[in-house]
Amino acid sequence: MRALERANKVRLARADLKRKVATGETGVADVVLECPWEAESMTVADLLMSQRRWGISRCRKFLAQIPMSETKTVGTMTDRQRRTLASMLAVRATQRREPFLI
Repeated sequence: MRALERANKVRLARADLKRKVATGETGVADVVLECPWEAESMTVADLLMSQRRWGISRCRKFLAQIPMSETKTVGTMTDRQRRTLASMLAVRATQRREPFLI
């Protein structure tokens, strides 16, 4: 029962995090750099796709620029990978004029 309670707590927290990312209240770069507890076991692709207008194709093309698997979890990323991903998101936002929060 405790495992089920924990799973539900994580699911609800992730849904809230995804909602904040989709509305622009929280930036993906912030989540990657800060790595809150609810995002630790979340895949990078899942986090990227929670942004508006980001699907699997855009996510794969974006991650192909860095040697990073889309199944890598946010919690297992190194500091260098975190900084690289955050800076690439910032560059992409300025080039495409997409809403982005750092």
